[in-house]
Amino acid sequence: MQQTEVRALAQLLNRHRGRTAVFTGAGISTESGIPDFRSPGTGLWSHIDPMEYLSVDALYARPQTFWRYFDQVFGPTLDAEPNAGHIALATLEQSGYVHTIITQNIDGLHQKAEAQNVLEVHGHLRTVHCRSCGRTYPMQQALEQLPKEPVPRCEQCGKTVRPDVVLFGDMMPHAFSQALQAVERSQLVLVVGSSLTVSPANTLAFQAPHLAIVNRDPTLADRRADVVLYGTAGEALTAVVEELAIGHQ
Repeated sequence: MQQTEVRALAQLLNRHRGRTAVFTGAGISTESGIPDFRSPGTGLWSHIDPMEYLSVDALYARPQTFWRYFDQVFGPTLDAEPNAGHIALATLEQSGYVHTIITQNIDGLHQKAEAQNVLEVHGHLRTVHCRSCGRTYPMQQALEQLPKEPVPRCEQCGKTVRPDVVLFGDMMPHAFSQALQAVERSQLVLVVGSSLTVSPANTLAFQAPHLAIVNRDPTLADRRADVVLYGTAGEALTAVVEELAIGHQ
């Protein structure tokens, strides 16, 4: 672990305590056994074309295909547990260093780690809702209808449901506007586990005066950052928490 960078990030967080927003991407969840999307060979999009199988167009035009792939890709995520990176960020939030955790992830692991103020700019996997009557159901309940039913349906009106995630072709949710407001009132944005290539969510990283990055690989924004710490989120953030001498509250 790069101790100089760990110390520098801890000092930066201390300097901007309470005025820091965190922005997380798929890289923070790989240690929980969830593949990221774009890594060559291992990323989810290396195996399927999301526009073909997991877009709004696919949901409406080819619902059976959409749900078959959705269950295959995201069903296992429902059982995932938070890792040391999620726990460290929850600790930073509970200790007053971080005021908001903004995430591109739909896995809900920040909440499982007991983080409180989480903005999910790409939605979440917890629920589905009926496109007709609006009733909401747990995602697990919808997936349990498969494969007996080719498409999950509302138990109240029998119409089809859709997941509460932002699909390719969807508009960004209200959480994105909330996230923009959160970073605009921040002095520091800490990016964790994101390559900063997914638009428009990646623009959130550049709305504050200071930027810090924790990521396994280099990003296009490294030169703009005050501190860059290469490594896994769990190891890096745990080291930062230890440097700050704080514990889980």
